[in-house]
Order: sequence, then C-alpha cells, then structure tokens
Amino acid sequence: MAVTMDQVKRLRELTSAGMMDCKKALKEAGGDIDEAIKLLRQRGKELAQKKAARSAQAGIVSAYIHHGDKIGVLLEVNCESDFVAKNEEFKTFAKDIAMQIAAASPGYISRDEVPNDLIEQEKDIFRAQIEGKPEHVIEKIVEGKLEKYYSSTCLLEQPFIKDQDITMKELVQDMVAKFGENIVISRFVRFALGEE
Repeated sequence: MAVTMDQVKRLRELTSAGMMDCKKALKEAGGDIDEAIKLLRQRGKELAQKKAARSAQAGIVSAYIHHGDKIGVLLEVNCESDFVAKNEEFKTFAKDIAMQIAAASPGYISRDEVPNDLIEQEKDIFRAQIEGKPEHVIEKIVEGKLEKYYSSTCLLEQPFIKDQDITMKELVQDMVAKFGENIVISRFVRFALGEE
C-alpha cells in the first residue's frame, strides 16, 4: 500500500517523530495511523532501553507555578547534551512534567524509590480491608491494589494529564526516541501553600 504525504504529515503532527520514521511506520502498518503510532511507541521504548545506560549529565532545572500562586514545582530533567537541553521542545517537555507534578502530586519518581517499609504498610492496610477471603485471593487483590498505589504515587506510572492514554514513562520514552538521547527525571520538589 502506498503511503501519502498527508498521512505522513498527520502522523508527524500526532507523534513529533521524524518524517522517515513516520513513513516507515505507516508502510509497516498498512496505512493505519493508530497502528503506526503503536509501532513508533514500541520503537521509542526499545530505544529508551538501549539509551538508559548512557550518562545524562546535561539538562535543565524547570520551575512551574500553578495559577493562583498556591502550588509550585522545581524539577531537574537531564539529557546527554546541551544541544538538547537548550531545545525549546525539551523545555516544554520539562514544563509539562512540572505541571504533571503540580496537578497529580506524586511522592516519588519511580516505584524503585518507594521505601520497603511503606510498601509493607500499604499491603497491611489492603489486607485489613479484605479479610475473610482465601489467602491466594487476598494476595492477588493486594498486588492489584499495590499497582494502583504505584500509579497514583509514582510519577512515571501516572497517566499524563495532557493525554490520559499514555503514562509519564511512555512520554519520556517518546522524548528519548525523538531526541536520540537518554533522558532522566532526576528529582523534584513540590510546594503547596500551607503544607509541610
């Protein structure tokens, strides 16, 4: 099936991927834009895994103050080069992450950062909520509730506020694929007026 320039243009608008990547994905997907988006996401994920070991020493500190001046976020996002760090799209990406943190109030970047004692405490709470069921059923329910806990408290597992169909981790992977560099959310601080 021949791929038209309109299809390539449309896919580029939706994904910000390169023209040749869009054309190749559309050919593989038989012209189906939704399937092409899935292919590009998968390639982005694979690229992100390859680049994850590379050092990300450049980057920016981004700040976001929510309307009304009641919530503020400081965020460090790293990449491999100053070229990417100075890119306007990278800066917008960092602002989007800061906005996500302001809106969704994650406690951690990833599940690896959640302290084990807190995980055990959450599991105990979940178990207490579902007493009386067989042990193997309780453990499955606890694991399911723990996954929901991670998706609310870990930034990379939250749905992106601007596109609920992708997680923050997928957004980062998309940016890794776009820029061809490892990108790491290093740290953040969220301030809310009156909270400690």
